[in-house]
Amino acid sequence: MRHFVFRWIATTVAVMVAASVIHGIRYDTVGSLIGAALLLGILNAFVRPVLLILSAPLILLTLGFFVLVLNGLMLLFVPNLVSGFHVDSFGSAFWGAIIIGIVSWI
Repeated sequence: MRHFVFRWIATTVAVMVAASVIHGIRYDTVGSLIGAALLLGILNAFVRPVLLILSAPLILLTLGFFVLVLNGLMLLFVPNLVSGFHVDSFGSAFWGAIIIGIVSWI
């Protein structure tokens, strides 16, 4: 449980950094930021492995670049379920996913 909470806090900070750096990503309240980070963590834990397996040939063909596209698509999906969190375009989601990945890794 402690590991999950730590990852959730790291994802929340990463989404907050991405929202401050990328102009197309924004949140209205801290609650929507926390909800978006929680949903993104759940998607990364359960949906992302299935998508990676299904798109393995495309990932191999693009030498791993398609993983970045999948991460951007998952970030683009989050505002559909979390009100108060906004991602304007796929470009914003793509670059935001890269920043979230880097900040989470650090």
